[in-house]
Amino acid sequence: MHAYIGLGSNLENPMAQLDCAISTLKNHDNLHNVRISSIYGSKPVGPQDQPDYINAVATFDTHLSPIDLLDLLQSIEQSQRRVRERHWGPRTLDLDLLLYGQETIALPRLTVPHPFMLERGFVIKPLSDLAPDMLLTNGNTVTEQLQQLDTSDLVFIKEE
Repeated sequence: MHAYIGLGSNLENPMAQLDCAISTLKNHDNLHNVRISSIYGSKPVGPQDQPDYINAVATFDTHLSPIDLLDLLQSIEQSQRRVRERHWGPRTLDLDLLLYGQETIALPRLTVPHPFMLERGFVIKPLSDLAPDMLLTNGNTVTEQLQQLDTSDLVFIKEE
Protein backbone atom coordinates (compact mmCIF):
# COMPACT_ATOMS: atom_id res chain seq x y z
CA MET A 1 0.00 0.00 0.00
CA HIS A 2 1.21 3.50 -0.78
CA ALA A 3 0.96 5.84 2.22
CA TYR A 4 1.60 9.51 2.95
CA ILE A 5 2.38 10.92 6.37
CA GLY A 6 2.83 14.43 7.70
CA LEU A 7 5.81 15.23 9.90
CA GLY A 8 5.99 18.21 12.26
CA SER A 9 8.02 19.47 15.20
CA ASN A 10 8.44 22.66 17.21
CA LEU A 11 10.34 21.56 20.33
CA GLU A 12 13.82 20.39 21.31
CA ASN A 13 15.69 21.22 18.08
CA PRO A 14 12.89 20.60 15.55
CA MET A 15 15.28 20.01 12.61
CA ALA A 16 17.09 17.29 14.55
CA GLN A 17 13.70 15.79 15.50
CA LEU A 18 12.64 15.61 11.83
CA ASP A 19 16.05 14.31 10.75
CA CYS A 20 15.85 11.51 13.32
CA ALA A 21 12.29 10.59 12.29
CA ILE A 22 13.23 10.62 8.59
CA SER A 23 16.21 8.37 9.27
CA THR A 24 13.98 5.96 11.21
CA LEU A 25 11.44 5.86 8.37
CA LYS A 26 14.11 5.31 5.71
CA ASN A 27 15.71 2.48 7.67
CA HIS A 28 12.56 0.66 8.75
CA ASP A 29 12.17 -2.86 7.34
CA ASN A 30 8.44 -2.43 6.66
CA LEU A 31 8.70 0.86 4.77
CA HIS A 32 10.02 0.90 1.21
CA ASN A 33 10.82 3.57 -1.39
CA VAL A 34 10.68 6.33 1.23
CA ARG A 35 10.66 9.84 -0.25
CA ILE A 36 10.56 13.11 1.68
CA SER A 37 9.27 16.51 0.57
CA SER A 38 11.09 19.75 1.17
CA ILE A 39 10.90 21.06 4.72
CA TYR A 40 8.90 24.18 5.50
CA GLY A 41 8.40 26.44 8.48
CA SER A 42 4.86 27.37 9.52
CA LYS A 43 2.91 29.14 12.24
CA PRO A 44 1.22 26.84 14.77
CA VAL A 45 -2.41 25.81 14.38
CA GLY A 46 -4.38 26.51 17.53
CA PRO A 47 -2.62 28.11 20.50
CA GLN A 48 -0.13 30.74 19.34
CA ASP A 49 1.88 30.70 22.58
CA GLN A 50 4.32 28.17 21.15
CA PRO A 51 7.24 28.17 18.70
CA ASP A 52 6.75 27.92 14.94
CA TYR A 53 6.76 24.45 13.42
CA ILE A 54 8.78 22.77 10.75
CA ASN A 55 6.83 20.39 8.51
CA ALA A 56 7.33 17.88 5.74
CA VAL A 57 5.48 15.01 4.10
CA ALA A 58 6.86 11.51 3.57
CA THR A 59 5.58 8.83 1.23
CA PHE A 60 6.43 5.14 1.10
CA ASP A 61 5.13 1.69 0.29
CA THR A 62 4.21 -0.67 3.12
CA HIS A 63 2.51 -3.97 3.80
CA LEU A 64 1.56 -2.81 7.31
CA SER A 65 -2.14 -2.48 8.02
CA PRO A 66 -3.34 1.06 8.76
CA ILE A 67 -3.50 0.38 12.52
CA ASP A 68 -0.06 -1.28 12.52
CA LEU A 69 1.30 1.73 10.63
CA LEU A 70 -0.34 4.08 13.15
CA ASP A 71 1.24 2.07 15.98
CA LEU A 72 4.64 2.36 14.27
CA LEU A 73 4.26 6.13 13.85
CA GLN A 74 3.23 6.56 17.47
CA SER A 75 6.16 4.44 18.65
CA ILE A 76 8.52 6.72 16.70
CA GLU A 77 6.87 9.74 18.35
CA GLN A 78 7.30 8.12 21.78
CA SER A 79 10.95 7.30 21.10
CA GLN A 80 11.45 11.02 20.51
CA ARG A 81 9.73 11.93 23.79
CA ARG A 82 6.37 13.08 22.39
CA VAL A 83 4.12 14.31 25.21
CA ARG A 84 0.44 15.07 24.57
CA GLU A 85 -0.23 17.92 27.00
CA ARG A 86 -2.95 19.79 25.10
CA HIS A 87 -4.80 19.67 21.78
CA TRP A 88 -2.72 21.32 19.04
CA GLY A 89 -0.02 22.06 21.60
CA PRO A 90 3.75 22.03 21.12
CA ARG A 91 5.47 18.72 20.45
CA THR A 92 8.84 17.20 19.80
CA LEU A 93 7.41 15.16 16.93
CA ASP A 94 4.05 14.72 15.26
CA LEU A 95 3.57 11.97 12.66
CA ASP A 96 0.10 11.94 11.07
CA LEU A 97 -1.13 9.29 8.66
CA LEU A 98 -2.58 11.43 5.86
CA LEU A 99 -3.42 8.89 3.16
CA TYR A 100 -3.36 5.10 2.98
CA GLY A 101 -3.80 4.23 -0.68
CA GLN A 102 -7.32 5.20 -1.73
CA GLU A 103 -8.83 3.88 1.48
CA THR A 104 -11.30 5.70 3.67
CA ILE A 105 -10.91 4.68 7.30
CA ALA A 106 -13.10 5.74 10.22
CA LEU A 107 -11.99 4.07 13.44
CA PRO A 108 -11.85 5.41 16.99
CA ARG A 109 -8.06 5.79 16.76
CA LEU A 110 -7.68 6.63 13.08
CA THR A 111 -9.40 8.68 10.40
CA VAL A 112 -8.02 8.55 6.86
CA PRO A 113 -7.82 10.69 4.82
CA HIS A 114 -6.65 12.95 7.64
CA PRO A 115 -9.69 15.10 8.47
CA PHE A 116 -7.91 18.49 8.30
CA MET A 117 -5.32 17.92 5.58
CA LEU A 118 -7.22 19.72 2.80
CA GLU A 119 -7.25 22.99 4.73
CA ARG A 120 -3.64 22.98 5.91
CA GLY A 121 -1.05 24.62 3.72
CA PHE A 122 1.75 23.04 5.74
CA VAL A 123 0.44 19.65 4.57
CA ILE A 124 -0.66 20.43 1.01
CA LYS A 125 2.49 22.39 0.04
CA PRO A 126 4.92 19.57 0.92
CA LEU A 127 2.45 17.04 -0.52
CA SER A 128 2.64 18.99 -3.79
CA ASP A 129 6.42 18.40 -3.81
CA LEU A 130 5.76 14.66 -3.97
CA ALA A 131 2.48 14.24 -5.83
CA PRO A 132 1.28 17.48 -7.48
CA ASP A 133 -1.16 15.71 -9.81
CA MET A 134 -2.64 13.30 -7.27
CA LEU A 135 -6.42 13.53 -7.07
CA LEU A 136 -7.74 14.33 -3.59
CA THR A 137 -11.07 13.26 -2.11
CA ASN A 138 -12.65 16.64 -2.91
CA GLY A 139 -11.95 16.17 -6.65
CA ASN A 140 -9.04 18.63 -6.78
CA THR A 141 -5.48 17.75 -7.61
CA VAL A 142 -2.95 18.61 -4.93
CA THR A 143 -1.83 21.58 -7.04
CA GLU A 144 -5.40 22.85 -7.40
CA GLN A 145 -5.96 22.48 -3.65
CA LEU A 146 -2.75 24.36 -2.92
CA GLN A 147 -3.95 27.30 -5.05
CA GLN A 148 -7.02 27.58 -2.82
CA LEU A 149 -5.02 27.89 0.41
CA ASP A 150 -3.27 30.82 2.04
CA THR A 151 0.33 29.65 2.37
CA SER A 152 1.80 33.08 3.11
CA ASP A 153 3.07 31.86 6.50
CA LEU A 154 5.09 29.01 4.94
CA VAL A 155 8.84 29.44 4.71
CA PHE A 156 11.01 27.10 2.65
CA ILE A 157 13.74 25.72 4.91
CA LYS A 158 15.50 23.04 2.89
CA GLU A 159 15.15 20.40 0.25
CA GLU A 160 15.35 16.91 1.65
